Amino acid sequence: MPKRNYGFEKRQKELAKQRKREEKRQRRAEKKASDEPDPDTDLDTDPDSPDSPTAQP
Repeated sequence: MPKRNYGFEKRQKELAKQRKREEKRQRRAEKKASDEPDPDTDLDTDPDSPDSPTAQP
């Protein structure tokens, strides 16, 4: 019976952990990016502004 290659098994386990950590990091980055408001969108909160949707005529 052949001898087991524990070094190979350990390396494969480490690579699987690394892939899992990278996927988790990417998910967190995507979530963080989606939670932040777009810098291009204009969020005008001044109710006295004439363009404001809550401005009264």
